[in-house]
Amino acid sequence: MGTVHVVGAGLAGLSAAVSLAEAGQRVVLHEAAKQAGGRCRSYFDSTLGLTIDNGNHLLLSGNADALGFLKTVGAPDDALVGPDEAAFDFADLTSGQRWRLRPNAGRLPWWVLSPGRRVPGTRARDYLAPLGILRAAAGKGEGAGGTIGASMACEGLLYDRLWHPVLLAALNTEPRDSDVGLAARILRETLGAGGQACRPLVAVQGLSYAFVDPALRYLAGRDCAIRVGRRLRGLDRAGGRVAALTFSDGVESLSAGDSVVLALPPWVTAEVLPEVRAPREFRSIVNAHFALAPPPGAPLLLGVVNGLTEWLFAYPDRYSVTISGADRLLDTPREDLARQIWGEIAQLGNLAPELPSWQIVKEKRATFAATPAEAARRSGAETAVANLVLAGDWTATGLPSTIEGAIRSGKTAARALTCAGTRAQSAA
Repeated sequence: MGTVHVVGAGLAGLSAAVSLAEAGQRVVLHEAAKQAGGRCRSYFDSTLGLTIDNGNHLLLSGNADALGFLKTVGAPDDALVGPDEAAFDFADLTSGQRWRLRPNAGRLPWWVLSPGRRVPGTRARDYLAPLGILRAAAGKGEGAGGTIGASMACEGLLYDRLWHPVLLAALNTEPRDSDVGLAARILRETLGAGGQACRPLVAVQGLSYAFVDPALRYLAGRDCAIRVGRRLRGLDRAGGRVAALTFSDGVESLSAGDSVVLALPPWVTAEVLPEVRAPREFRSIVNAHFALAPPPGAPLLLGVVNGLTEWLFAYPDRYSVTISGADRLLDTPREDLARQIWGEIAQLGNLAPELPSWQIVKEKRATFAATPAEAARRSGAETAVANLVLAGDWTATGLPSTIEGAIRSGKTAARALTCAGTRAQSAA
């Protein structure tokens, strides 16, 4: 049995390594940074004096691959926190109105018949609009179904108060321009699966606490070598296989039975493997953090309409805000953003207007642009190189760039290697 070299220790790489180790495979994990986790990790911010995540992430109870990963690696019981039922609090900054969206647990969506469970001012038949997305995507592959804007009306009260914020958060791309196939998959796996799949879950103690640290402990317990500070510079190929990996600190020669999982960002993958198809257009996310403990009773997650703030997280020791599709804000001075966002938080929570200690994190290439053109550029796990497979939330998972997609891609890559190995043994 050969060794699998997993290059990249973000969630996709960790997922691949865990899946391979679970199957009894020898694994070596390589990471360019000094720590694992990629875009889903926690770190101590000296400005705030707090440990924060480099990006806020919301999971749902229907994210089966993410939850299965946590179970496999033995994550703590409090890794993810959320309400006992599917419930989403919203506030409109312009009108001051607040409401709670409460889908029922089963697949039959009777909740839309109850005014107390749906968006104020909407009718039950308004919720039929996404059927256009599902019809447009039926029978078509990822990137081949057109845009959301061509499939449903992207206007009106319900769109402004529900579909736009939810789809923007999921796709990180203006919904009307986004791939209808990706939107359909999101809807089928969440609202389409009933409220039991829509319960919001947040890593209150941090993404590293929930995902990264347990995965590293799991891998270490299975004698997986974890090598950080190793940036991949190139691949040496011979006979249609990867023969060696060139890292910043030296060359790693591969034996005949060894294989490679590349779990790197698409732009890095394209540098070392130019023939691979990968997204070339990306979208930004802005996260804001404020070192003030929310008062008791503040909703853990609050969707905000008609403001710069889109999703407000009330962690035990801070407020954090996520703004998706944030390319327009990249050139805005950080302090201007902090003051505007805090003004909205203060209004929502009836808090003092004085700006507390703050941090703004702008991630320019947070996700690939979820347009039909970019979705069509996503590669599958298998490549033309016999002992090389790909992982990453940018690969063809059927989902947009999400934690669920990243973990799913790692499992898919591990399965592809296992199947390739079985075929090779059969041929021999």
